[in-house]
Amino acid sequence: MVRYNLHQHSRFSDGKAEPEAYVRQALRLGFVAMGFAEHSPLPFPTAFSLKEEDVEAYVRETARLKEMYAGQMALYRALEFDFIPSFSENLNHWRNQMHLDYVVGSVHLVRPENSAGLWFIDGPDRKKYDDGLQNLFGGDIRKAVKTYFHQVNRMIETQHFEIVGHLDKIKMHNAGRYFSESEKWYRDLVNETLWLIKEKNLVIEVNTRGRYKKRCDALFPDDETLAGVKNLNIPVVISSDAHRPDELDKQMDYAAKRLLETGFRSVAFFDHGRWDEIPLV
Repeated sequence: MVRYNLHQHSRFSDGKAEPEAYVRQALRLGFVAMGFAEHSPLPFPTAFSLKEEDVEAYVRETARLKEMYAGQMALYRALEFDFIPSFSENLNHWRNQMHLDYVVGSVHLVRPENSAGLWFIDGPDRKKYDDGLQNLFGGDIRKAVKTYFHQVNRMIETQHFEIVGHLDKIKMHNAGRYFSESEKWYRDLVNETLWLIKEKNLVIEVNTRGRYKKRCDALFPDDETLAGVKNLNIPVVISSDAHRPDELDKQMDYAAKRLLETGFRSVAFFDHGRWDEIPLV
């Protein structure tokens, strides 16, 4: 079992419990490390982001927990940076202000070119995905998916972060309805992003949340993408993207099994500012 998790959300963003509840559960599970990755503040109201007025409290609370549990488990303060061109601030602003240990870079809100509208591709409501596809892209799924991956690419090219979060989450609400993930145009977009990740020496997150929330049959990334990750020797880290303490280890054994079947023998491990590789078995 992988005994650490670098991506979860507490009540400081869209999680459902105090940070210490996650720490206590992690200790019960035998974890050796854990990191909070709250959604970064955004310049407009959302139901999921860390509020700017709560930033100092988040820093204080994570500092308190780091000190309290020192010697029992390594704890980290991070952000899941929500990258939106022309909306989200430069990541270095938050990295410096909050003294972050690492950052997960993700796209949840897709901005069409020459538009202020935002397509929400996440959450439990598939109708928001469908409505955004129609209203912002005229139902053109290729254009919409291409915009998503180009936004991910722009994030990789312009921001300083370590982990690429749920790379192919664009597939979740598609659920095989608008396109097949085996289509050449889609695979070409994925592969272009993988090469860019390789060039920038980033870590790819293998995210289990879609499976245990029953929103997607596959992991993020899917099996075919993971094979490409393996061929490029890009490091991976398994995360459950927990929003409650009881989700900390959800489907992580399954993810480890899938990685082993794909040919991986190790995963990345963050150790106080340094990335190492540790065996899966």
